[in-house]
Amino acid sequence: MKKSSLLQHFPVSKHFTELNNAIEHPKCKINITGCIGSSKAVLAASNVKNQKHPQLFILNNKEEANYFINDLEILINNEVFFYPASYRRAYQIEETDNSNILLRAEVLNKLNNKRNSIIVSYPDAIFEKVVSRKVLKQKTITLQVSDIHHPDLIEETLSENEFTKVDFVTDPGHFSVRGGIVDVFSYADENPFRIEFFDDEIESIRSFNINTQLSIENKNKVSIIPNTEAKKTESKQVSILEYLPKNSVIWINDSQLTLGILEQNFEKAEIEFQKIKDNTVTQLSPENIFTNGNEFGNELEEFKVVEFGNNTIFSKDTKIEVNNSPLTTINKQFDLLISELLENQKKEYKNLILCSSEEQENRFKSILENSEKEIFCQNINLSLHEGFIDHDNKIAIYTDHQIFNRHHRFTSKTKFTDKQAITLKQLTNLQIGDYVTHIDHGVGEFDGLHKIENNGKYQESIKLIYKNGDILYLSVHSLHKISKFSGKEGFKPTINKLGGTKWQTTKQKTKNRVKKIAFNLIQLYAKRKTLKGFQFSTDSYLQHELEASFMWEDTPDQIKATNAIKEDMEKEIPMDRLICGDVGFGKTELAVRAAFKAVADNKQVAILVPTTILALQHYKTFKKRLKDFPCNVDYINRFKSTKEQNKTLEKLKSGELDIIIGTHRLVGKDVKFKDLGLLVIDEEQKFGVNIKDKLKKIKSDVDILTLSATPIPRTLQFSLLGARDLSLINTPPPNRQSINTEICGFNEEIIRDAIQYEISRNGQVFFIHNRIENIKEVAGLIQRLVPNAKVRIGHGQLEGKMLEEMMIDFIEGDYDVLVSTTIVENGVDVPNANTIIINNANNFGLSDLHQMRGRVGRSNKKAFCYLISPPYNQLSDEARKRLNALEQFSNLGSGFSIAMRDLDIRGSGDLLGADQSGFINEIGFEMYQKILNEAIQELKEEKFNELFEESKDKFFIKDCQIDTDLEILIPDTYIENIEERLNIYKELNSLKNESELVEFKKQMIDRFGKIPNSVSDLIQLMNLKWISKQIGFERIILKNKMMKAYFVSKNDSPYFESEAFGKVLEFLKNNFNNSEMKENNSKLSFSVKNVVSVSDAINICNKIIL
Repeated sequence: MKKSSLLQHFPVSKHFTELNNAIEHPKCKINITGCIGSSKAVLAASNVKNQKHPQLFILNNKEEANYFINDLEILINNEVFFYPASYRRAYQIEETDNSNILLRAEVLNKLNNKRNSIIVSYPDAIFEKVVSRKVLKQKTITLQVSDIHHPDLIEETLSENEFTKVDFVTDPGHFSVRGGIVDVFSYADENPFRIEFFDDEIESIRSFNINTQLSIENKNKVSIIPNTEAKKTESKQVSILEYLPKNSVIWINDSQLTLGILEQNFEKAEIEFQKIKDNTVTQLSPENIFTNGNEFGNELEEFKVVEFGNNTIFSKDTKIEVNNSPLTTINKQFDLLISELLENQKKEYKNLILCSSEEQENRFKSILENSEKEIFCQNINLSLHEGFIDHDNKIAIYTDHQIFNRHHRFTSKTKFTDKQAITLKQLTNLQIGDYVTHIDHGVGEFDGLHKIENNGKYQESIKLIYKNGDILYLSVHSLHKISKFSGKEGFKPTINKLGGTKWQTTKQKTKNRVKKIAFNLIQLYAKRKTLKGFQFSTDSYLQHELEASFMWEDTPDQIKATNAIKEDMEKEIPMDRLICGDVGFGKTELAVRAAFKAVADNKQVAILVPTTILALQHYKTFKKRLKDFPCNVDYINRFKSTKEQNKTLEKLKSGELDIIIGTHRLVGKDVKFKDLGLLVIDEEQKFGVNIKDKLKKIKSDVDILTLSATPIPRTLQFSLLGARDLSLINTPPPNRQSINTEICGFNEEIIRDAIQYEISRNGQVFFIHNRIENIKEVAGLIQRLVPNAKVRIGHGQLEGKMLEEMMIDFIEGDYDVLVSTTIVENGVDVPNANTIIINNANNFGLSDLHQMRGRVGRSNKKAFCYLISPPYNQLSDEARKRLNALEQFSNLGSGFSIAMRDLDIRGSGDLLGADQSGFINEIGFEMYQKILNEAIQELKEEKFNELFEESKDKFFIKDCQIDTDLEILIPDTYIENIEERLNIYKELNSLKNESELVEFKKQMIDRFGKIPNSVSDLIQLMNLKWISKQIGFERIILKNKMMKAYFVSKNDSPYFESEAFGKVLEFLKNNFNNSEMKENNSKLSFSVKNVVSVSDAINICNKIIL
């Protein structure tokens, strides 16, 4: 939250005392008129901040409520609670929104504990009654540090309250028990609690994060609340007003509208109730669970009520008339703004400009400093929803988004949305029967974790089955050598033979092939590093103006990426930057800014896009953003006639054209630039290798900016570990809501309701049907279901001009439903379309589904995505997994992880050129990545040594293998869940340094309690590995109280002349009593006696190295 409150910048309102005195009277009814924009919030805030009673604000709808919360929080710098509705339609219990239930429970909990809360709501939420105070008190479980409780008893209580026992807590209503630790997720808190016992006493309580399962903060006392909305079928419910003490103040924006909505909703509920009355599930009648207008009006009589506007329902005791007027619409006309500010100055009004970010504040300063006249104006980095001019208090409030005619985004109170129960970790989890690839032995089958006895001690190993039933037991310390096999879906790899040569040849072939391509790419990179490109000048004031006029607020990642691009362009070395961000995260805006910077220095810009429609879309975006600036934009694609294309190319050649947007037509031989300075490649993952090669030849000294929605280290350029600069945009624009994703069968009623709901809020619908032969019948069906909808059909076989016009009409909002093939997948942006229905979703890959889903939810309205598929039992396992993953990853930016993984699996063919996919199918994608990195590391060391001098931290061996007969494992009593044990082993294996190890220990204690000795030794083993690697031991055997270490196996290795080997000889000289070195079968080894534990071995290695 902001550090200072905005209210301190406002003078004390003349109406403040009048309102304050009036509110002192019990049951007073006050009417305030004349408030405009955010002045309601300003007046309310000045009054509320010193009040000792709860305050309830009722706005007209959810969006207004969200804006109002934002304003109040910024004004008084205090938390304001949001009380939303829990479902969309009466009696549609299955459509409840979990995060809203949590927000509602939080409010009830606060009120029940006599807190003086400020609550903001709207009629749809007030309409739903809630569980009574008495029932809530009975059901609440209160726990405090030092209380005496038995964990079993708590478990019993939670089960009675319908909490579900799970292995790991991820959702409200879950709890888990691990030894003396109980994790539980209450319905009224943002994070679950971890309660740690010492016998029967509660030793500590802390909240923790469900994604990392790590603690956040310590608590002394917590209340655990069950699902208050679940009991709607049983007990009598009460109005929210029952929770408020009688001295509370209720502020209503429009009383008549509020009561009207309650009445209307109640009538709808009665109709619904009649429909389901005879169902087997007994539902309570509407009067028991919903509030109607009449009832609510009568309840309000007992409270202090402040009504805004003229639509009042009470006779007023006090009337306050405020003199406000709205701002003139400035719409980016700075002359108009400056003349208004001067006019206000004359009248002795105080001018305030509220900015949404520091950038905006600086941009305003530079714009106002350019004015000849002296302007007194205060810029504040805090923003309200709507400015106003307050004549009573002589103050004019301007907001940056109104000046620039931008959309103002509230940060919505969705505390509980980024809770993803499914993570990428779970997708790559190993199940028995999965195929895995071992870097030395090839593809085998995973057969679980097994305990093996070794000299009377137990250890855990991974069992792999190879050809002819051969078995390989792999120590858990070598987990990094295997990876889950991921090739094309449904593809079964051939299992290799243990000790056979086939795997080695496949691996070598892949490595050589990779090296060949990598060599060329690194060479290109080396050339770029030595070349001199054009050094662009620093930002002009026009650049500031362009950036300030962006419709939305910049996200932190966007700001970072913008600065990185500018720094690159201002350097002599040609830029080669890759921007990765999920669909709709604002990559295009970065391209606009970079393009304009190039044009400002009289350079031309080429923007390459994969599809014809996208070329048009970008053209529209660029044209719109740059319309007030000196800059010519045009596009070239197959929809234009040859004559038009030639005309455009002429302009390009003569330099009349600054920015050209086009498909691969741009790499044609006849396209000539006068002075190309920047090349932007959009949706890079969609281009084939040959196009990219042609581009590289265009000019190796041109700045290149590549945009892609595919953020996994996917192409070789990434793995070049620094051959390309990378910016990630992970933060969604503020106030983007996650897309509500549902899987359903082909059900006419669902389709009808979805389309009607969208049209009723003036939105538009995409209906994706990927078969041209019967697309007309589908459109006919929709027309029949929703007769009042305007339906059109679009697919790639339409004539260019028609398709173009149709897409433009849809973007302009001329019709409601577009039934089309996947032509909408690539980047078509229709902010008003917020529902997408995908027919036969089971036939699409994850990445396609994610891209299509990204077409909706691009404004601040809730978006819906319906995936229509045959019944689950008819789907293949893969299709089922894909749809589930998509449904669970409805969050923003999360689609990343899985969609890209899928893209890599299906499309890794052009990872390194067209003939690569064969290898990937033989060895699996992840192993391919490992071999790739190995090959590049070798190339860097052998061929391009001077180019990568910074990575000189050189080891003579890649890894040290450790065999031991000590009991080193995670016992079942410490971590019961096998899958989680395997994950912990994996995580431990992937640690890179000491600080990560310390952090890992802390996390283990936090999650599972005190670390047993066998786990402590396991963690120590990582230390031993790292030190051995520094010394140059390839393998260490700790058995029979002795440590035996093997050196690098190549006899001619430069290692034997190194300082590290010298240190071993030195140690040998000083400790010849208990250590010796000998050679056996041309393998040199070194052994030390009396080594009984891992820490003994570490001490010896430390002595050698120091």
